[in-house]
Amino acid sequence: LAFERVVMETSLRAALKNEEFVVYYQVQVNGATDTIIGMEALVRWQHPTIGLVSPDKFIPLAEATGLIIELDRYVMKTAMTQISQWYQQGFSPGVLTMNLAIKQLEKEDFVSMFRELMNETNCTPERIELEVTEGQIMTHPEEAIVKLKEISDLGVELAVDDFGTGYSSLAYLKRLPINKLKIDQAFVRDLPEDEEDAGITKAVIALSKSLNLKVIAEGVETKEQRDFLIENGCDIIQGYYYSKPVPA
Repeated sequence: LAFERVVMETSLRAALKNEEFVVYYQVQVNGATDTIIGMEALVRWQHPTIGLVSPDKFIPLAEATGLIIELDRYVMKTAMTQISQWYQQGFSPGVLTMNLAIKQLEKEDFVSMFRELMNETNCTPERIELEVTEGQIMTHPEEAIVKLKEISDLGVELAVDDFGTGYSSLAYLKRLPINKLKIDQAFVRDLPEDEEDAGITKAVIALSKSLNLKVIAEGVETKEQRDFLIENGCDIIQGYYYSKPVPA
């Protein structure tokens, strides 16, 4: 395992240098009107010999080694350039959602770097949303609140990913400058049959509404799941029901 990890880390460093990473996009749809309102940028590793490597194989290692910062920045630049191009070509891709690793957030220069990146890619803040996982926010909540406020001040929207899985306190949730909660696919998977999942999902939707937050469900794969979510007030849907992540 240790040897595999060393080999993988070396390959990761080479992959960043050789630009072996590609960005895929998964649409986010208003289920009530069946219109695309945005898309999430997701990284894939196009390894020269193994082929396409899934993120769960390399993201944890990238996070552990700190390579996630360089990887995050590469994905952001690529996706923001692409979304700007689509707008210039007359398309309406909606809002671009990108994952923000906590290690990235902890970097002193992140906000200034991101501001420069928006200028460089000609990507305006209202076209961008950054997603932070609930578990990561809760590692250092006070510092996260300060940094996320700086990002929010740029005009960029913020979403909490994997909501309901990271044991966040509602007191913190109230203080976070967030715009959206994302219902984790762990709760969506067995809808509408599983009563507990149905109860949790309804509770998250109600919480979002009471805090004036938007809400999105990920991992939606069936018409029954989609219908349940829309009936209960969650119109924004992401998942295989509409589309797998696909290249630009």
